[in-house]
Amino acid sequence: MTPAPKRGWLFWASAAAGWALILWGVRAALHDRIDTRPGQLARFLLGGALAHDLVLAPLVLLAGTALARIVRGRWRAPLQAALFVSGTLLLFTYPALRGYAHALHNPTSLPHNYAANLALVVGAVLVGTAAVAAVNASRR
Repeated sequence: MTPAPKRGWLFWASAAAGWALILWGVRAALHDRIDTRPGQLARFLLGGALAHDLVLAPLVLLAGTALARIVRGRWRAPLQAALFVSGTLLLFTYPALRGYAHALHNPTSLPHNYAANLALVVGAVLVGTAAVAAVNASRR
């Protein structure tokens, strides 16, 4: 059995700073409870953590494993990177795609076509991935 690693002063200082920031955020959420709605915030954070750990992470692991078995050679790493970046973009833009911040009678609340913009950015990621893979293939 390996002994537990020793923690230095930098670890404990950053841990204390991190916990201080967390407590400051919780205090602010409770202090401004009308705006932050602590019950909904707690459900959102807990639901997000559960969705990540029980759904998203296993799907990413399964997709990465399947991709590693299907794609061989020089294309595997660039394709995995492209899928990772594209998935992150999709998760980041999901609230805008669903229109969660849309306010009635306010045309500036969500003024863009977020689905088209996401498609353009993911397309650029795929074109960049193909270019990197082609350059890597031509070097070898």
